Amino acid sequence: MFPFSMTPQQAAEELMRFNQKLVAGMTSMSETGPISAGVSGRDAVYTDDKLVLYRYHSAVEKRHRVPVLVVYALVNRPYMADLQEDRSLIKGLLDEGMDVYLIDWGYPDGSDRYLGLDDYINGYIHRCVAHICEAHDLYRINLLGICQGGTFSLCYTALHPEKVRNIVTTVTPVDFQTPENLLSRWAQKLDVDLMVDTLGNIPGGLLNYTFLSMNPYRLTGQKYLDMVDLLDQPDKLKNFLRMEKWIFDSPDQAGEAFRQFIKDFYQRNGLIKGEVVIGGQRVDLKNVSMPVFNVYATLDHLVPPASSKALKGLVGSTDYSEFAFKGGHIGIYVSGRAQKEVPPAIANWLKARG
Repeated sequence: MFPFSMTPQQAAEELMRFNQKLVAGMTSMSETGPISAGVSGRDAVYTDDKLVLYRYHSAVEKRHRVPVLVVYALVNRPYMADLQEDRSLIKGLLDEGMDVYLIDWGYPDGSDRYLGLDDYINGYIHRCVAHICEAHDLYRINLLGICQGGTFSLCYTALHPEKVRNIVTTVTPVDFQTPENLLSRWAQKLDVDLMVDTLGNIPGGLLNYTFLSMNPYRLTGQKYLDMVDLLDQPDKLKNFLRMEKWIFDSPDQAGEAFRQFIKDFYQRNGLIKGEVVIGGQRVDLKNVSMPVFNVYATLDHLVPPASSKALKGLVGSTDYSEFAFKGGHIGIYVSGRAQKEVPPAIANWLKARG
């Protein structure tokens, strides 16, 4: 906080200014009001247990004919894709004329302890796709997967290729054992049977602190010192608190689904080997024969670029494209530059393919 060249007098003055900001910030904090979760208008059009399927309000007079279903990860909450007016992948897609749906998985509880990947992929996702197809009188729709939701989307597409017209994956792990993957190294050593058999559902807070520990200085210390400079700027302060709300809004994970995902994907690296079996069927990425748009972040510390780029040699599609965003795992959705680059790239790619 204090440069080494400071004199004692300068250090004392800097400390005084720091304390003054903290005092002034108490007023700003008290005036921020409730922190919203998601900003774009939407309607709940389908429910299934704790799942809610939302359709977003159109931002243009005429929507693109083929809707896109956003499949989010089970970790954290999907409003990260619609965080604020000027930081929203959803809004960007709507502005481009896309007809956008999103799956909100809700908050699993003890009754969901035995839900497996078959329930999520062949059950919930498949029924959401069926609902959208029926509502639009279509046989196929577009899928857009985010992180683990991208992995789920690939699995769903490989098992039900007749239901997917185009697939977009964003910061999606495919090769789960690339050398630079710190999260993978942790997961490969995890006694997941002991963990699930002991805890049942996996606490969301436990997973969240695992993610934070991968960049501890920045994510658990420095950002709060930086926040002091925002205390006299209500809009920026509210944006900071909105991100904090999302970071710590961590649903628990259904135990059996967590067990299978860790074992089959991280520990066995079964997706790239064609060894993942869901609902009695093998997930063969060669069945992904429709157009694929793979979006990854070059500075991603959770899903390294190599993990995502492995998809290129595995799918059966002859129409495969990549888009590299210079940013991190979250910045690809919420940074200012991302708003100008990512939604238009996705929308233009989809429009070009009907």
